[in-house]
Amino acid sequence: MNPSFILNIFVTVIFAIVLYYILPILASDMSNQLSAAIGVLVGGLLAPALSKLFSHSTLSNEQDVSSEVSTLYVGNLPYRADEEAVQEHFEQQGSVVSVRLMKDRRTGKRKGYGFVEMNAKGAAKAIKNLNDSTFQERTLKVRLAKEKLKKNSI
Repeated sequence: MNPSFILNIFVTVIFAIVLYYILPILASDMSNQLSAAIGVLVGGLLAPALSKLFSHSTLSNEQDVSSEVSTLYVGNLPYRADEEAVQEHFEQQGSVVSVRLMKDRRTGKRKGYGFVEMNAKGAAKAIKNLNDSTFQERTLKVRLAKEKLKKNSI
């Protein structure tokens, strides 16, 4: 369930409870049911605005840190290694977004290299700790991948 949805429900319920008790005191001729209904209405209208206000400032900072994704070139991989094994090996360094192991188009056999996308901090840690380390009896070469150049379409 979406955290902002839960927050909206929580704020709405709080407004309903508070106004259930406060409105009858302020307007003595108002019933408790009407004050609760007004509380739900006010809470329902204010909750999305409040959740956007609070979640935007905290999420933007988290997204700035977590959205920085780096692509690593991983060379000298064992031919028997699969994406899952490589992902488990790199997750010890940080959060892995994806793993792509290159295959020969004609034979379908792995080429012995691939690319791992992970958060920037994890990527830096992986380069430091996994470059020239042994993985399934092979010495890995781990470095930042070069930008893929797009072909000119003239």
